[in-house]
Amino acid sequence: MNSTTKPVNGTARPIDPDQSTDPAPMNTDRATVNTQRKPVNKPPADDGGKKPSAAVRLVALARERYRFVMSTDGRPYAVAVDGPNLVLPFKGRSGVRQRLARLYAETFDGDVASQSALADAMTVLEGIAEDDDPVPVHLRAGQDDLGTIVVDLGTADGRAVTVSGGGWQVVPRSPLLFRRSGAMSPMPTPILEGDGLAMLHSMFNMDESAFRRLVAWLIAAWMPNIPHPVLTFKGEQGTGKSAAAQMVVNLVDPSPAAKRSAPRDLKAWSTQAFNSWALCLDNISAIPPWLSDTLCKAVTGDGFVDRALYSDDDVVVVSFRRVLAMTTIDAGALAGDLAERLLMLDLQLIEPERRRTEEELATAFETVRPAVLGALFDLLAAVLAVLPNVRLDSLPRMADFARVLAAVDQVMEWNTLGDYLAASANVAGDALEGDPFGSAVVALVEQCGTWTGTAAQLLEHVQPPGGIRPPTWPKDATRASGKVKRIAPLLRSVGITVDDTQRSQDRHRSRLLVLARTDLPQETASAASAPPTEPLWPDVPPIGQGHRAPELH
Repeated sequence: MNSTTKPVNGTARPIDPDQSTDPAPMNTDRATVNTQRKPVNKPPADDGGKKPSAAVRLVALARERYRFVMSTDGRPYAVAVDGPNLVLPFKGRSGVRQRLARLYAETFDGDVASQSALADAMTVLEGIAEDDDPVPVHLRAGQDDLGTIVVDLGTADGRAVTVSGGGWQVVPRSPLLFRRSGAMSPMPTPILEGDGLAMLHSMFNMDESAFRRLVAWLIAAWMPNIPHPVLTFKGEQGTGKSAAAQMVVNLVDPSPAAKRSAPRDLKAWSTQAFNSWALCLDNISAIPPWLSDTLCKAVTGDGFVDRALYSDDDVVVVSFRRVLAMTTIDAGALAGDLAERLLMLDLQLIEPERRRTEEELATAFETVRPAVLGALFDLLAAVLAVLPNVRLDSLPRMADFARVLAAVDQVMEWNTLGDYLAASANVAGDALEGDPFGSAVVALVEQCGTWTGTAAQLLEHVQPPGGIRPPTWPKDATRASGKVKRIAPLLRSVGITVDDTQRSQDRHRSRLLVLARTDLPQETASAASAPPTEPLWPDVPPIGQGHRAPELH
């Protein structure tokens, strides 16, 4: 009898060719049972009859539910096809990897995908994300090509506020891509009820001029494409600096940790800045040079390159422009270059009979916050309407922010720009007083009127107070020359010009420093010019009568 062999459990076994090779009845029943299972999202078997691998199944599940994008800073994200316009990171808490692992177990009867299968699937999905051009991914605030500002409310349903020159409204789905972080909290839905700006002023112990500059800073904080000065609350103990800073940050970008300590290094700072649009550094008494430089760059747009994880030749770029606030007692402790980027607000001492507990203050703030947000968005819409026509006779250091102040002045008939320029000059003077070398240079020029010499000669002529050189005192001529260049804007603000373009007439041709006393510039606001026929509020209702948030069902 001819026979063939067929491996069974790894052992060759003779089979009669006349017998049927169909599976046994028990196997047939099992196949029948398998076909009755729910075929949801189950990829078909390949041509060889093998079951698809777990990685293949994971990729199929992911592509059915998400689309994949690459951000402009080179990070892959997933966006739910049917859901809010929010990006999900590939890793981390509530990331795509974690969600796919859970979805796989729910789809395939409790089967658990291995770590290697998840890693293979994520590699494939990252390649899919790289197929298209990078797209901008925003954090809390973004602006589209038409100039419309979009603010993410941070709610689970993905609602956002859109603000343009024609008004503002709450939309059920953001028109821009946003990402979330654990450092963010939801914002209440803004409403128009009563005088929101007056309600906000009642929360702060500051005069009218300081409050108006604060309002202008708040609306500029939602403009993501301009530099923002560091809002600095200054005052003695008992003026409520920390509470004021916390309320301001929770208006712009609510967070469970609105107040932060000064970061210990660049890595710690980049982690904080990457995960929050607005940050507050509380109780700053001294700022190391590296942090001062970092904060200056964060105002205008900071970025650094680091080696990618588990890679020798790949890099990642972390870049950001942030909205910063700070509390301090002594503004003289701030470095000169940072002092030029401050919006300093003085807080008044709170009278004992007007003090409130933190619980009372938090309750009052939560009560008025929706109306305050509505009033601020109303003012922002009005500013966006007039901002394109704003022109300044001369541009100060923070030119974009100055234009916003001028637009606020047109809308509200205030003088925030003039007050800001005058206060900036005072801050520069305080910063010079806090710099021993800068103070010595000022004293030298005040005595001589005009001083000319090399950096080495300057170092010989200026003397530290008490004859003891502090640690920040330049140690040689090169450092002295660099120090003079860094404090030149501060010297200019107090009427001292610095010229380093001249050379000595001897054979050494040494570079000379010419320090000259001039008249102080007039600290007056530059009037913003606009067509006289244009109204201040074109097509924008006045504060308190704007668009109400639509009812969402």
